Amino acid sequence: MRKEDCFYLGKIVAKHSYKGEVLVKLDTDEPGIYENMESVFVSRGNSLVPFFIERCRLHKSNLLRIKFEEVNDEPEAVNLVGSGLYLPLELLPELEGNKFYYHEVIGFSLMDQKHGDIGVIKGVNDSVAQALFEAEKDGKTLLIPINDEIILKVDRQNKTIHVATPEGLVELYLS
Repeated sequence: MRKEDCFYLGKIVAKHSYKGEVLVKLDTDEPGIYENMESVFVSRGNSLVPFFIERCRLHKSNLLRIKFEEVNDEPEAVNLVGSGLYLPLELLPELEGNKFYYHEVIGFSLMDQKHGDIGVIKGVNDSVAQALFEAEKDGKTLLIPINDEIILKVDRQNKTIHVATPEGLVELYLS
């Protein structure tokens, strides 16, 4: 399985017991939906390795406590600390309305209520305090903030996101 075909679920942050259990910090708003998984892919170097789960349950609300089938002691569990967990993209819960996954909107058009077509989303920069759409229009890159006040409508059928950009933002890039 390739990372491009998966989504990041979380990271193993600690061992939990001498029996090989680990704690995973999940990167999700709904940790409960991942409580009964049968398997995950664990990042080992540049590869994703399937690990089967013996038991899995929530631990202190935002952590997942996992016992993998083949991990039976503390040293084996410690060896996994720091590894990322991944699941295939098809297991992502489907979002509705104006909620979306960043990878899902790559290639969508951005339609501003004042300026019309302001470009095609080429990527999302979420490494800064405010996540940004990276859109391209006429060879220029526009950075549009991602927040509920700006996003008016996500039209999945027509692959378009309708936005109301702040005054002067589009002119800054396209003039």
